[in-house]
Parts: sequence; C-alpha cells; structure tokens
Amino acid sequence: MSDQKAPSNWQQAIDGEWHGYPSLFEHDGTHVGYNKVSRASEFKDGRTTYWMETLFDAAGPLMDRFEIGAKMEFGVIDSDQDRIYTGPDFFGSGRPFGLLVDSSYYSPGWNVQLRTVNHVVPELGLQVYSSQLFEADTLVGVFNGLYVVTHDHDSNPETQAKVSAFLEKEKRDARKPFNLPVKHEGVFRGEFEVYNENQELIGTNKVTVHHRPINLLHSEQTIEIEGVINRKWTAMRTRNGGSHQFHGPDMYGNGKSYGRYLYCSRHVFGEAFKLWSRETVVDEDHTMVCAWQFLESQREKYMTFGVLRWEQGDNVLAPNYMD
Repeated sequence: MSDQKAPSNWQQAIDGEWHGYPSLFEHDGTHVGYNKVSRASEFKDGRTTYWMETLFDAAGPLMDRFEIGAKMEFGVIDSDQDRIYTGPDFFGSGRPFGLLVDSSYYSPGWNVQLRTVNHVVPELGLQVYSSQLFEADTLVGVFNGLYVVTHDHDSNPETQAKVSAFLEKEKRDARKPFNLPVKHEGVFRGEFEVYNENQELIGTNKVTVHHRPINLLHSEQTIEIEGVINRKWTAMRTRNGGSHQFHGPDMYGNGKSYGRYLYCSRHVFGEAFKLWSRETVVDEDHTMVCAWQFLESQREKYMTFGVLRWEQGDNVLAPNYMD
C-alpha cells in the first residue's frame, strides 16, 4: 500500500462524480459521435483509483476502436508534482498546475497516445476537458466536452434531472463550430493564473485581446498581457472552415478547431518563443476558457489559464450598398 497519507490538492479539487457528453471527432475535424461519461478519481486508504464508465454513440471505425465494453479502473500515484497512471487502462502521467492538469499517457485498449487537458473552472461550475488522440505523432481523433460535478447523483432525483438537462445541452452544443465574432469588433478581457516550469504559482496576467474583423474570414487581433508576462503581439488571422492561420507581423502559426475547441501553435517573430493554446467557447456570449502554454527555446516556460469575456463594440461589417 502507498505511504501517501492525504490526497493532493488536485485530487481534492476534483472530488465528486463528473458527468459529461464529450464529442468524438475525426482527425480532420468531422464530428462522428458522442461519448456519455461518468467518472471519478477516488482517494481511499492512501490509494487513488480512477474509474470511468463510457457509452459511445458514434459512426465509422472510431466507434469500434473506442467502445471496448468494459468499465475503466486504473491506479494513480497521486501528487501535486506528477499524477502517475499505473494501468491497466492507462499508463503515463499528468502534470498539475493548480486547477489544470496537462497529461500525456497511453491507452492499450484504444491504442492511442493521449494529450489530455482538464481545467476546473469554479466560477462557471464546469470542467473543460479535451483529449487529442495520437498514434505516435499522427493525430487520429479528438475528444472534447464540458463536465459538471455531483456528490449525490445516485440518490437525488433533482441532481439527476439537472445532469440530464446539462447532457442534453452538451449534445446540442457540441458540434457548434469555433467562431469568434464575425462582424463586430470588440475586446476579450480576463485574468489568467501563471505557473512556472516548476508548477509554482508565480502571479497573474491581465489579458486583453483586441479583435477587429476585416471581412468574413479575416480579422486583426492584438494580444496584450500585463503582470508576470508583459508583452504585446498583433497578427492577422484567417479562418477557412476549421483551419486557422496567423499571418504576423508579430506571430505566425496555425490552428485547427474541433467543434467549440480550437488548438493553435503561434511563433513569435524573431524569438525562440512560442505559444501553444487551447481555447474553448462555452456559451452564446463568446466566453472563452483558455489554456495558454508558453515555450522558450523549445522548453516549457509558463502555463497560464483563465476565462476571457467578450465586450462587444461596433458592427464593422454592416451592409454594403451601391447608389
């Protein structure tokens, strides 16, 4: 038995049973189905066990791949430095940063390598989840979706009704494409926690993103960060379906959206500095839950995350007329 006497901070933050209806996407962004999930990470007698019950409803070969027909239960060596998954369902580890864990692990049953990002957002009452699924470095699919937590689901009909309503909404919203405001300029604002490469909370960043559409597929954005990081970058971004690009002058890169989730890599011009991001639109008001990871010289420098709220300005793409 483990010598561990108390659960980690992350383990305490995810106490309870989590309920979600994450979607399954092909590598090209095609939505092919859903996965009804109940899961929990439970600490008892100095040991941590993670269990997950899944029910897939999908089309195509990914259905056969991921519906293995058995409850998943696997051991976890729990700590706030690393959460190590000891099988049999998953082998690998997760790296906690406060209320976010960035994990890299392997599923023998699914035969995929996963990068999973779980972010608990208390102010929204949600956990924002995603898994990118790889064979070596080749992306073969994506899971993503929102979760809510309960502590009395088995015994409380009111809780059960709330979870059912949430899951129905998730099913309706999951396939909505990632779109920023198409015709209105405005500003996204929020505050992000900032962790260093040693997973230490070192402060916060005030984040402001100025957004101005140029046409229906192009916009100019300026990111301003103040606090631990003090930087400002402007780039023109384009969107063609689920493919996104950033054309400088300060940042260059691209991204791919899977429903409401956008994954991007952006390189700062003239520096060994890079931004990896996962951005999730969680409501009709363009509220975005963001995880921004900064790398310097190809090494992790900062993990930052928070909520950006939209402040709408003028319609800059009003109707055109010819007299």
